[in-house]
Amino acid sequence: MTHQMHQYHMVDASPWPLTGALASLLMTSGLALWFHTTSTTVLKLGLLTMMLTLLQWWRDVVREGTYQGHHTTGVQKNMRYGMMLFITSEVFFFLGFFWALYHVSLVPTPELGAEWPPTGISPLNPFEVPLLNTAVLLSSGATITWSHHTMMKGNKKEATYALMITVALGVYFTLLQLSEYMETPFTISDSVYGSLFFVATGFHGLHVMIGTLFLITCLTRLIQYHFTTTHHFGYEAAIWYWHFVDVVWLFLFASVYWWGS
Repeated sequence: MTHQMHQYHMVDASPWPLTGALASLLMTSGLALWFHTTSTTVLKLGLLTMMLTLLQWWRDVVREGTYQGHHTTGVQKNMRYGMMLFITSEVFFFLGFFWALYHVSLVPTPELGAEWPPTGISPLNPFEVPLLNTAVLLSSGATITWSHHTMMKGNKKEATYALMITVALGVYFTLLQLSEYMETPFTISDSVYGSLFFVATGFHGLHVMIGTLFLITCLTRLIQYHFTTTHHFGYEAAIWYWHFVDVVWLFLFASVYWWGS
């Protein structure tokens, strides 16, 4: 940065967008082949390529932001705008699911038995595992806020413990949702109810897993002293994302589980 007359980061040429796109192609093709031929070779190759791409891309970003000083105030400001726009796009992504849910549930068609849930569907009890999952996610939102505030005060040890609890709660949520999927009395092919249930909650579960991976990365960096009280936007972005996941779950619980039952 000492050779520049501006505070912006001019990103160097990188192979990782290309390898990431290749990994996405291999994973998509591999899934299709797995469904039709039971062969998982292409899918495993895609997963391996994706993991290698992510690890090396994250390594480069950590290097440029932590050791090379490229993430100046102006760069961090642009990153904040980018993260805000990304979360906004995610809001509209889930909005489509809620729109579909209320479109078919408020005025059920004769094909559904003119009722919601559709005739023949036995919905899950919203006050069992779904309510427990709600408590788990809300608790994780509290612990991630605790971690952030203690880190802002310079208490790295307490911030690390709170973040470890948040990661554990995220993993616990995923395991609970997996056990719920194994016990549901309906499938994704059981009318529009099954499709909406598994697609909406499944995509949210995917976001929880991505957010957990995001937090694990931040935990590793926190332990290695990559964050300071004034320079930790990567951690803030993970916190924003996690709170977004929390809020989406509240709407899912109220709409899919409670309203849907």
